Amino acid sequence: MKPRRQGLHLAVEVLAPVVVVLAILVFTNTTESFFLPPLQDVFTAFTRNWIFARVPSDLLPSLARLAVGYGAAAALGIVLGVLFGRSPAVRRQATPIVEFLRAVPPTALLPFTLVTFGIGDDAKIFLIALVCIWPILLNTIDGVTGIESTLQETGRSYGIPAVPRLLRIELPAAAPQIFAGLRASLPLAIIVMVISEMMGAINGIGFFIVQSQRSFAIADMWSGIVLLGILGYLLNLILSLLERWILAWHRGSRAVAR
Repeated sequence: MKPRRQGLHLAVEVLAPVVVVLAILVFTNTTESFFLPPLQDVFTAFTRNWIFARVPSDLLPSLARLAVGYGAAAALGIVLGVLFGRSPAVRRQATPIVEFLRAVPPTALLPFTLVTFGIGDDAKIFLIALVCIWPILLNTIDGVTGIESTLQETGRSYGIPAVPRLLRIELPAAAPQIFAGLRASLPLAIIVMVISEMMGAINGIGFFIVQSQRSFAIADMWSGIVLLGILGYLLNLILSLLERWILAWHRGSRAVAR
């Protein structure tokens, strides 16, 4: 029964996107809206724009900004999360500042970043890092503070130094929560990347979408939107595979416990 059930789930996963694409194809070919071009025109524009033509001019700059901003947020969020999680006194003092900064919408800071950093990459990287750091930071704090006291006491009783204890006991125990924060931040990074490129940029996917809309190249505009969906799916898949590889021990321990 189990292989049959797995085959059924796989068939549903494959057929569901096919059905959605066919429905969109039929709808866009029957509607008369100028802003909903036929799906085949969007595919043609996607092939023309994003199969090598605009990869160096728009796709690669966006990916570079995304990687640097997201990577900076991940590194800083994990380091600060471990620091706050291990020290209750530091966590109490930092909580008001964290909550204040987390409540400020990053898009509200866009005019400030444009004035301060200009329309270069620095402003976009800053905004991406700013919006991504909070889920990573808060999940890391929860992961570190949620470590069982017996696990920490065992490490201390065996005389394991602080750094090896952090690397071999505390970080692996908090890793599931850390990856939850990383996955929650990834779509936010893509959203902020696009918004920042729409309002102040000379290249990038968001810049291309806005320019296409302003020149009434609607099929080109939709091709950029489709690219963002594909990009988000692939990046989430890569992060999921990385999480599955790093946390293989975690799933194994849960299976043994069950």
